[in-house]
Amino acid sequence: MIFRSHDSRRPREEMICSILVIFILTSCVCAGSFVVNVTQSWYHAEENHNISLEWMFPTSTDHSTNSLYVSCEMLADEKCVLLSLYEGVELSEFQDKRFAGRFQWDKDVLREGRLRLHISRLQTNDSGLYWCEVSSGNERNSKKCHLNVTAVKDRPEPERTSDTSLRGRIGLYCVLVLVLTALLCFCLCCTNRFMISRRNDPLYKV
Repeated sequence: MIFRSHDSRRPREEMICSILVIFILTSCVCAGSFVVNVTQSWYHAEENHNISLEWMFPTSTDHSTNSLYVSCEMLADEKCVLLSLYEGVELSEFQDKRFAGRFQWDKDVLREGRLRLHISRLQTNDSGLYWCEVSSGNERNSKKCHLNVTAVKDRPEPERTSDTSLRGRIGLYCVLVLVLTALLCFCLCCTNRFMISRRNDPLYKV
């Protein structure tokens, strides 16, 4: 009887252990379910062009955009704040002055779990690491991406040469036209004088 009672406890202990393991695994999965990602890890653009950087994060019916805390920064020689949201409200006073008038973000896609930032009139010193952190409730995660802005390339020399030669040809043609016109006028004047002098000659009248 004692052997049977001891053996009957083992299934109950195994069941309790299984429940605990499932609970722990479920907690770990839930804790890591809020992950922020980027559509691209590297962005390349040219100076004076525009670019859009995008992050994605999971959305939940339990959390609205009013519970979102967002911080986006550019990390280079020094930290520059692009966007700061507190309970879904933008705190524009924290934005770095170097991005004033050149930065925008899409408010409409925020509820879809997309954080899209637009930077216009890019400068070479905009190159660097861009970092965004999103917090919703007790969940928080962040992701980084890289932006490389190259200087505008100079115009090819042959184009300048062709423009210069074309202008030179036009100027030469104008000079030739003026010279020919002057020669023609000179010839007409000489011919007219010759005809007048011949008419006044007594021999020509006879």
